[in-house]
Amino acid sequence: MLVFVDESGDAGLKLKGGSSKYFVIALIVFEENEEAEALDKRIDLFKRELRLGPTSEIKFNGCNKDTRKQFLLAVLPYNFFYLAIIINKQRLYGEGFKFKESFYKYASSLVFQNAKPYLHKATVVIDISGSKDFRRQLGGYLRRKINGGYIKKIKLQDSACNNLLQLADMVAGSILRSLSGKPDAREYRGIIRPRELHVQVWPK
Repeated sequence: MLVFVDESGDAGLKLKGGSSKYFVIALIVFEENEEAEALDKRIDLFKRELRLGPTSEIKFNGCNKDTRKQFLLAVLPYNFFYLAIIINKQRLYGEGFKFKESFYKYASSLVFQNAKPYLHKATVVIDISGSKDFRRQLGGYLRRKINGGYIKKIKLQDSACNNLLQLADMVAGSILRSLSGKPDAREYRGIIRPRELHVQVWPK
């Protein structure tokens, strides 16, 4: 079992100063490694179809509307599912959330507690090129849980070299965009909703 993790948004609480209203962590879960390998190859093909190099990185915020939709439609037939936590920063209270470390630690614990019933000896892959604070807190949390039976191994990889971390970015970005109120807010998450297993908004 393989799990790929990425986040969208930021931990800042200055909502009137440019911080995002929401923070999203998405987990992409493959029960069979062979299915992950097949989808990895499909994303390589998708890049060739767009005349992109094999080392080109597909990121939600770096794509136009058509590319986002084409990518999500291309991955939809494959057998994976995703879970996510949406932190509604407008409703947070408590001094601890003013610190990035506490914020990331709590968000990580929420999403993996929700995922726990679905995971068995999973290898979890974290984007080494993402937020350093997020990576440190998530990695620390998972290492403390590694003997629980549902997490076997933790790997750090660069999303620029990992198509499935790029998938996690696209899913996290789609979820965050669904909360934006923008004209395309519902389009991307609507495409991949058949793969949505559990998404929690916290606090409600």
